[in-house]
Amino acid sequence: MSSPPLLALHGVSKRYGAVEVLTDIDLEIRAGQVVALLGDNGAGKSTLVKVISGVSPADRGVIEWEGRAVQIRRPADARALGITTVYQDLALCGNLDVVGNLFLGREILRYGFLDEMEMERRTLHLLERLTRGVPDLRAPVVSLSSGQRQTVALARSLLGDPRLILLDEPTASLAFRQSTEVMDLVDELRDRGMGVLLISHNMGDVKALADRAAVLRLGRNNGFFDVNTVTQEQVISAITGAAENTPRRPAHREAAW
Repeated sequence: MSSPPLLALHGVSKRYGAVEVLTDIDLEIRAGQVVALLGDNGAGKSTLVKVISGVSPADRGVIEWEGRAVQIRRPADARALGITTVYQDLALCGNLDVVGNLFLGREILRYGFLDEMEMERRTLHLLERLTRGVPDLRAPVVSLSSGQRQTVALARSLLGDPRLILLDEPTASLAFRQSTEVMDLVDELRDRGMGVLLISHNMGDVKALADRAAVLRLGRNNGFFDVNTVTQEQVISAITGAAENTPRRPAHREAAW
């Protein structure tokens, strides 16, 4: 008998005022798997990430973690489960160095003082796990390349050994070489048994990285695909609405909150 998914959503919906931006969303992500989340602008991708990360809790539906219904009402709830997010803007402080960015808000103290040596040691360990080209740990982040900043954001997300990472357009603003480095990092995360939800508009990235793809259209599911067998035309048809793959769902399960 196979183990349950790391994360499973059943009938998740989210409303802002009179507008329901997510309706009856289903999604599964397993350990050691990259799932691409695809959809046009306004499809609901960013809102779904906010729901999973606890930034904007769902109004209805069930969220399961390893087969157990859970509540994700705040970002702290997501972090406690082992869910972390790297947003497209990276949310780094350009005037701080690499170490300062990794431990901002999570500083390590020793006898009431910052333990700079321990934070530097942990930063180096995390970066060495992700990449061969470790940047100067005391360089201001603003002085780093786009690829290096993306690596710093990924390293920060790995503090606490999360099990699921949400990546929002990780290669959108990168040159080819830097995009390749980030794609290698995603492969490394999967090889270590982490689940990855990859939000991307880049079909090349999806084909190279993802195991499965889930398409959202107008806030609803519009298809689940095996990336190894699906054609680009099938995926684009689902994104644009030329093909309707919205599943017929049974009656709602009781919400977990």
